[in-house]
Amino acid sequence: MRSGKEMVMLVLVAVLLGVVSGSSPASDNQPSQRWWKSMFSGASSSAVVNPIGSSVVFPMYGNVYPIGTDYSILPIQYTQGPHPFYRSSNDLVACRDPLCASLHSSEDYKCDEPERCPYELEYADGASFGLLVKDTLSLNLTNGLRVSHRVAIGCGYNQTPGSSNHPLDGVLGLGKGKTSIVSQLQNQGLVRNVVGHCLSSRGGGFLFFGDDIYDSSQVVWTPMSPDYSHYSPGYAELTIGGKGTGCKNILVLFDSGSSYTYLNSQAYQAFISSLRKELSGKPLREEPNDKTLPLCWKGKKPFKNILDVKKHFKPLALSFSNGWRAKSQFEIPPEAYLIISSKGNVCLGILNGSEVGLENENVIGDISMLDKMVIYDNEKQVMGWVSASCDRPPTSKASFM
Repeated sequence: MRSGKEMVMLVLVAVLLGVVSGSSPASDNQPSQRWWKSMFSGASSSAVVNPIGSSVVFPMYGNVYPIGTDYSILPIQYTQGPHPFYRSSNDLVACRDPLCASLHSSEDYKCDEPERCPYELEYADGASFGLLVKDTLSLNLTNGLRVSHRVAIGCGYNQTPGSSNHPLDGVLGLGKGKTSIVSQLQNQGLVRNVVGHCLSSRGGGFLFFGDDIYDSSQVVWTPMSPDYSHYSPGYAELTIGGKGTGCKNILVLFDSGSSYTYLNSQAYQAFISSLRKELSGKPLREEPNDKTLPLCWKGKKPFKNILDVKKHFKPLALSFSNGWRAKSQFEIPPEAYLIISSKGNVCLGILNGSEVGLENENVIGDISMLDKMVIYDNEKQVMGWVSASCDRPPTSKASFM
């Protein structure tokens, strides 16, 4: 989970490159440094293109693990990831560089080493210490061009893994800050400052920068809340099957770094109470012996998949009152909040966020964003979503919508 002002939507650098440790057969038997060179290379020529009508699309494999921050960080020593260490270009970002300045809360910050920009990041599931450096990022755009530009990334010389201890090569920062990769690419005229993802319920999906691959008229849009550095559409009411749960005016954040969805303690208890009423009389009973998740149910016989049990549950919805004429509704069908455990029980993928230190925040995690394209438009300051097939990365909006 995120625990800092700039800690928002994250994806593994390995995911960006099209590999997650052991999940992509194409990554096997490759020379040790080739996988880095596919993205970071100083030998390619640069090009400036019109950002309108161009995007960058990356296939994703495996899962999006819940760890990271708004910076893009590659480990350079001490903590070994599943692939070889990144070799820094030694092009250090200076302490008074505007990118370094954006990391500080005031303009009068100290520069003990003027030629360097150190960073220190601590979060609930790990920490990273290092320096900002610049390297060349090579990208294939949807308009057919291949471009290379210099971007700033965090070169982490000391990585402290969290309790989950997932095998990471690094993290990719995709937040609202000036140091995020998409913001830097926008400033260089490559793509619009739009980032999005499409996570398939079958596994994998794709990540994209820019606005070339979706039809805006088909998307449900809502303003981003200006009060939070996280990606947040503001406050919402939670309903089950169209009925109120008593959960109103709950602050909602979208976080693809979270596997599950979390409600604060008050909203969670109200939701569980409504859910138990809805399940009254159904052929399900709670199964406390299944420790897969805090709340599981057992049927007359083991369930093989969600299709066996979804008929007993009703869809959820979050309705955002955003000042527009119509409310923006984010629908969560049963398959987007339930899982089948290894014991054949059905378990609730919506958890009590207060138990993990979220306080009053309510987080929409990966489980509730499956089979949806979710879009964060940092230029227009709006968020959007639309049901989609996320199994295969698109080449343009015509091939997707």
